[in-house]
Amino acid sequence: MTTGRLVLAATPMGDIGDASQRLREGLATADVVAAEDTRRTKSLAKALGVEISGRVVSFYDHVETARIPMLLDEITGGRTVLLVTDAGMPSVSDPGYRMVAACVERDLPVTCLPGPSAVTTALALSALPVERFCFDGFPPRKSGQRREWMRTLTTESRACVFFEAPHRLADCLADAVEILGPDRRAAVCRELTKTYEEVVRGTLAELAEWAVEGARGEITVVLAGAEPVAADPSDLVDAVEALTAAGARLKDACAEVAAVHAVSRRELYDAVLTARRTS
Repeated sequence: MTTGRLVLAATPMGDIGDASQRLREGLATADVVAAEDTRRTKSLAKALGVEISGRVVSFYDHVETARIPMLLDEITGGRTVLLVTDAGMPSVSDPGYRMVAACVERDLPVTCLPGPSAVTTALALSALPVERFCFDGFPPRKSGQRREWMRTLTTESRACVFFEAPHRLADCLADAVEILGPDRRAAVCRELTKTYEEVVRGTLAELAEWAVEGARGEITVVLAGAEPVAADPSDLVDAVEALTAAGARLKDACAEVAAVHAVSRRELYDAVLTARRTS
């Protein structure tokens, strides 16, 4: 049975002090280090005072697929492959998930050295309710496609965190104002953990105005979830009638539908009676 494995390792987003002891040990002992940027990984190891003893190979977007068979052979042969990206956690808008999937398909061991993540750091700093959230990577680059993506967030009740390129941030926020409304709250997190870290919080209108001046560095945006919109009882009449047609009593059907949609049971009951009188 193979003793090899794939190890995903989170790397610092900026502050070298965020590197874990397990990352140091992984860099020092792995048989193969698959790196998004080999130069940055070697610089990281040097800054950490670690000597990489294994072979270092590139593993960025354009070579990811081609590298996988070779790395699988290494793991099958009993060797440890450490996968690192430039900053943060592999697979999170960075190379990695295809390699993980390939290992899982072949029943090869995969583990992770947890650590820095721009997603969770931005969520914590946003000052927004983030008990439930979704992550959407990078928005589409073209305005039309980006606006279509934003329309899917119109009624999204979870907070949404995404990355954006600094030169597209102003246009992205301007589209958000138009599609999602000027009063939706958000936070723009810039250069997290780095010297010029900045978090700008406010409404989308305020953030769009701020972004016009231009923003530099790596950007993570946290968008507040949409406020729940109470359903109109008249729009739920058909749902009640479907239950009564299936044999439910009117009052029971109204109670069930009202509970699901958080509307008044009495108002829904009256709406059903009104609809029956006018039909």
